[in-house]
Amino acid sequence: MSSYLALLVPVCWVVLQLHGHIVVAWSPDPTHGFISLPLSNSNFHIQKPYDLPVSERYSFIDGIHKLWVLSTDKPHSRTSHTAPRTEIRIQGYDYSSGVWQFEGHAYIPSGTSGVCIMQVFGANRTATTLMLRVYNGALMYYRSQVIVDDIYDRWFRVNVIHDLRAKLVKVFIDGELKLAVSDRGGASHYFKCGVYAQNDSSYFMESQWKNIKVLKLPD
Repeated sequence: MSSYLALLVPVCWVVLQLHGHIVVAWSPDPTHGFISLPLSNSNFHIQKPYDLPVSERYSFIDGIHKLWVLSTDKPHSRTSHTAPRTEIRIQGYDYSSGVWQFEGHAYIPSGTSGVCIMQVFGANRTATTLMLRVYNGALMYYRSQVIVDDIYDRWFRVNVIHDLRAKLVKVFIDGELKLAVSDRGGASHYFKCGVYAQNDSSYFMESQWKNIKVLKLPD
């Protein structure tokens, strides 16, 4: 029976570069074998410019989280020296071991650029293990590698798997494995999504998210 069920898992073949080597691998549905953990409003902490109410930079209507920020906005706290952001910080599921996954459907309107839309927070020498950024319509791993050429004005599915045992991060877009990179260490991690201004940011930045999930591979 297990072999039969395995045949039902959607499979695609992918070619990517990992640690300087070309890797050819089959890619099942990224959530296969994972357990979806319960999420409620209490798990979604909104980080936004400290001098503005949440309603001026975030809305949740008909199941869609809409987050926006301006390049001239204040940081998320009076003591922070970071760039402007409006992000959902997933709380209650910080992790330091195992295999964890973030899933969500994202929409980035034309013009939003120079912005991080999703991150895995926590690392040894940097703040993050992963940043998914948008520059002129391209979805990128930080600013070093293009993941998808054009993601403007359409919904796309994002799955990020962080395997702390293998020290590996995988990024799937619309069910296809697009990136596999070593993680950056760190004692504790959590997921974030939204808009966080980076270098060469546009004045107005927006992302929309729906069907956000946190999943975990059983120990």
